[in-house]
Amino acid sequence: MSEIERFSATPDGDLTDTMKTAWNRDGVLMIEDFSTAQECQALIERVREIIEAYDVSDAPTVFETRRQMHAAADYFRTSGDKIRLFFEDGALDDEGRFSVDRHQAVNKIGHALHDLDPVFSDFSRKPQLATLAVDLGQADPGLIQSMFIYKPPRIGGEVNCHQDATFLFTRPQSCIGFWFALEDATVENGCLQAIPGAHLAPLKERFHYDNDDLVMEDLSPPLWNESDAVPLEAKTGTLVVLHGQLPHLSGANTSDKPRRAYALHTIDRAAEWAPDNWLRRGPDMPLRGFAQ
Repeated sequence: MSEIERFSATPDGDLTDTMKTAWNRDGVLMIEDFSTAQECQALIERVREIIEAYDVSDAPTVFETRRQMHAAADYFRTSGDKIRLFFEDGALDDEGRFSVDRHQAVNKIGHALHDLDPVFSDFSRKPQLATLAVDLGQADPGLIQSMFIYKPPRIGGEVNCHQDATFLFTRPQSCIGFWFALEDATVENGCLQAIPGAHLAPLKERFHYDNDDLVMEDLSPPLWNESDAVPLEAKTGTLVVLHGQLPHLSGANTSDKPRRAYALHTIDRAAEWAPDNWLRRGPDMPLRGFAQ
C-alpha cells in the first residue's frame, strides 16, 4: 500500500461503513478537519504558557525511545497523574542547563494534561471524540494518557517503531491512540509512519514493572518489516487514529519548523488494566471517561 486512505470528519464523530472497513483492514484512520485551526492554536498557546512557567530547579529529564534512559528517573515514573516536561537529547549541556531556548528544547509534555489542564480537558472531551471511541469498539472509554509532542526544529529526535499497547496494556487489548496534527506534519519535520495491517500481529513487547524495576519484556518476534511503513503526512487539524497493536514510528525533524502534535490514549474500562503497567495514578485521580 503506497498511501493510507483519508476521510473527512463526520459532524457527530461517528464512523461510516467505509471508515470501519478501513480501520479493520489497516489499524489506522486519517480523519481530516477533525479539529479547527483555532482549536489547534489554542493548545499551542497553552503549551507556550506551560513551558514559560517551567521551574528550572526541577531536574530536567531527557526523553528518548532508543535507550529508554528516562525510565530510571522518578520524574518520569511518577508522571502518570501529573503535567511534566521532558526534553530532547541535545537540548541540555553537561550540567543540565538549556543549550537552546527552552521553547525549542521540549520533547514532550505528559502525561495527564487531559485531566489537569482545562484547555486540554475541553479539547480531549469533545462529544465527537467520545462517539468515535465507542464506534471503534470501546464499551466504556477511559482517558488514560495524554502528551503534547513538540518535535522541535533540527533536534527533534526520531521515535522508534513501537505499539502503544506495549505501554498501556489491558486484557483484552483495548488501547487506542488519537494523534492530532496541530500543524502540518511532513516527512521533513518527522511525520508519523505506520505499517498498515500489522495491528493483526501479536504484541511484540511489554514495558512494565518487575518489582521496582521498569523492564522491556520481549513477547514475540516482530511479524512485520519497518521498510513497509507508510508516511502519514497530515495537514493541521487532521486526526490520526492508531490501533493499540499497530506498529508506528516517526523520523527526526530535519527541518527548520517544529512538528507539534497532541496525543491522547484511551482504554476500555470494561477491560482489565494490568497492575504492573508503568503508568500509575494516585487514588485521588481515578480514571475518567469523556464526561466533564
